Amino acid sequence: MTDSAKLQIGDKTYELPIMVGTENERAIDIGALRKLTGLTTLDPGFVNTGSCSSAITYINGEKGILRYRGYPIEQLAEKSSFIEVSYLLIYGELPNPEQLASWQDKITNHTLIHEDMKHFFQGFPRDAHPMAILSAMVAALSTFYQDSIDTDPECLDMSTIRVMAKLPTLAAFSYKKSIGQPLVYPSNELNYGGNFLRMMFAVPTFPFALDQELADVIDTLLILHADHEQNCSASTVRLVGSSRANLFAAISSGISALWGPLHGGANQAVLEMLGSIAKNGGDVNKFVALAKDPDSSFRLMGFGHRVYKNFDPRAKIIKRLCDNVLSKQKRVSDPMLEIAKRLEEVALADPYFVDRSLYPNVDFYSGIIYKALGIPTNMFTVLFAMGRLPGWISQYKEMLEDNSRIGRPRQVYTGKTARDYVPVSER
Repeated sequence: MTDSAKLQIGDKTYELPIMVGTENERAIDIGALRKLTGLTTLDPGFVNTGSCSSAITYINGEKGILRYRGYPIEQLAEKSSFIEVSYLLIYGELPNPEQLASWQDKITNHTLIHEDMKHFFQGFPRDAHPMAILSAMVAALSTFYQDSIDTDPECLDMSTIRVMAKLPTLAAFSYKKSIGQPLVYPSNELNYGGNFLRMMFAVPTFPFALDQELADVIDTLLILHADHEQNCSASTVRLVGSSRANLFAAISSGISALWGPLHGGANQAVLEMLGSIAKNGGDVNKFVALAKDPDSSFRLMGFGHRVYKNFDPRAKIIKRLCDNVLSKQKRVSDPMLEIAKRLEEVALADPYFVDRSLYPNVDFYSGIIYKALGIPTNMFTVLFAMGRLPGWISQYKEMLEDNSRIGRPRQVYTGKTARDYVPVSER
């Protein structure tokens, strides 16, 4: 703590401490505000309110910086693996060779789910959204592993391994259920991303040939999504966890929050927008004009970002991936992908978009990549959840280690004042 801010209310002045973070971020600590003044603050959407201090992820939206535990996202995406980045986020440091091998082995050896859980998939409608299934199944894990639902460190480590290992299996099973194909069990010979692709696309009647380059693309995408500070789903995980709910319950809540179209569903919304443009003749300039028209309700999905006022650093990385995948897959004949490329060209050149920093963001490119890889649209957010999992775990774990109080936001009441009950016969 250093320095202080002065708050004047009427003829009284109050001093509130200013907290300074390691990157010189400054925040007024209002923890004692209500006790001192009887007042609370009102901040819809919490856009100016820090709910916690955290040592996990640093974002500078003005400069386009994203770092996990101090490491630039550019270096991690180029040099690391998703499993290694997961260890970094959850345990605070990059693992040494022995730690990494042990971590990898533990996750690999826990990818199977209890056989009884397979019956749950039969109870969902065939057209159920995979995110609904995933959230329910992760919550259900707590009923099968009651030995690891406590929040002490040993139990938390076991829950961490189990949910990291089993989430791709649950995700792939939910997809197989939706298309009426037999479930494909995980393979201990493949890495995280490759194993998921095999469970998604392998069938018993043909041998499955994994394209390692595409598996590496999935791995990089997972890294790019692994954490993003106090976003909606991370805050949800922390809030649910603050009641000391178990890790499975907290992660389930994070999946539900991520499902929303304003959060993790944004990349699905991008493809739906591209499909709409294609159905309406594919005239990109027409829809760009609509996006620029203040009287139009049309929005270009996948452009700009609430936090980044500069170019999203993840988008720079994912753009290169996108170009490589499209080239490799030779899917440029797809009308939606052609429209996406034209939209990208417009947004990077039109002063309207450049002046407002409405650059294509990570959701824009990730949706295009997933489509090029043959992943169905309703699975896009599921891939996002797989990537964000270690971030959720690290946020939950840090919340416990800080012995955080139960979350309990205040409000400003705007309803009716006190009134007497009137019997129904007199109304």
